[in-house]
Order: sequence, then structure tokens, then C-alpha cells
Amino acid sequence: MKEQFFRTEMLLGAAAMERLQKARVAVFGLGGVGGYVVEALARGGIGQLDLVDNDTVSLSNLNRQILATHSTVGMAKTEAARRRVQDINPDCAVRTYNIFYTPETADAFDFREYDYIVDAIDTVTGKLHLVERASAAGTPIISCMGTGNKLDASAFQVADISKTSMCPLARVMRKELGKRGIKHLKVVYSQEEVMTPRGWEEEAAELGRRQIPGSVSFVPGAAGLILAGEVLKDIGLRERKGKAL
Repeated sequence: MKEQFFRTEMLLGAAAMERLQKARVAVFGLGGVGGYVVEALARGGIGQLDLVDNDTVSLSNLNRQILATHSTVGMAKTEAARRRVQDINPDCAVRTYNIFYTPETADAFDFREYDYIVDAIDTVTGKLHLVERASAAGTPIISCMGTGNKLDASAFQVADISKTSMCPLARVMRKELGKRGIKHLKVVYSQEEVMTPRGWEEEAAELGRRQIPGSVSFVPGAAGLILAGEVLKDIGLRERKGKAL
């Protein structure tokens, strides 16, 4: 075992580290949540990462996204993530996809190839389709619910979608997944009541958006680290039966 993973192996064990090194994980969305997911997975010893996002780093990302620095502004988030992962663990195989995930772009991915999928995108249509594709492929998936307009990083919980409360996005997802015959989905969600942001109207008008959520440096990152932790524990600590964990 390499020295850089020795502290992890002390807790998970050698067999778990071997499973992590052989695992292939796809992360959809590399923003405030997804960037921290990638960071923790790379440092946790995942051997293959597929990174999916079509956005570039902007100045407005600097307050909360780990991939955003002044040196990466203007760079594709997938490239910023690839460089960061390779600097952390050069042995990790990284595949990048500059794609906005929708039902129309879904065929670019074979969900059966993954040991785990992380949903860190923010469109309901994309999230629903990701879950449907993962379910059909028999591949484990964990999905992040809303992190915008929140200030309490301690309010996040890991739960089945059927057990969520307070989160508006989780409520929509639960209803729409039920229509599709999917009753269970592992999620990270917050029980904090959504705050009302202020001062967003001018920027939203310039960007042609109805609303821009407020966000801080510590809430999306907390959700991302929890997501990554669940993936690492599920892959490393549970016996695998085919693709099921």
C-alpha cells in the first residue's frame, strides 16, 4: 500500500483499499457539491473517475467551489478537476466529458461500466433520468438534493428518498420517481428550511434566469464530502454481489 493511503487503510483495511483502487465511479456535476465529491474520492483511493460537466470556471464560483481558483477561471471544470485529481493521485485514471447531462446526451454513457454513480447536477429532468438509467443498469447511485439558500452544514442527512422531509427538491424527486415506479433512492439532503436570498434580481436578468440561489463556502462542500464518504464506505466496506451493494 502506498504511503499516501496508509491512514485510510488503517481504518478500512487492505481488502477495502484494493476494491477502491479497482472501482470506477462517475460524478455528474462538478460544481459546489461535485467538486468536493471528486476531491474526496481521489484522496480516498478510487482508481477510475469519470467526470461530467459542460461548464467553465467563473469568478462567481470562487466563493464555494473547490475547483475554482483565479488560475482556473475560464477553464473547463472537467479539465480543472482532471488536473487536480492527477496531482493528488497520478495513478487514478480520469475520463472527462464536457457534456450537459440530459436524456438527449445519456447515450454517451454505459451505466453498466460503473461501480457507483454520484448525481451532483441541479436539473430535475437530468437527475430523474440519471436515476432511471442507473436503476435499469443495476448500478448504485447516490443523489444530492438542494444545497442552495442554506447556511447550516450540520443539517445534512443520508436517507432514502422516501424518508426525506423539508427539502423542496427531495419532495419533487420523490413524487416524480414514484410515477416512474422507483420507490427508493439514497440521497443526501438538508432538513434546514430554505432561506430567501436577496439582491439576485439584476444578475438574474443579465443571465436570463428566473432566480439565482445564494450559496456559501461551507454548505455545498459539506454535502459533497458526505456523498463521497458514502460512496467510499459502500464500495470499500460492503461485499459486492455483481453490481449490487
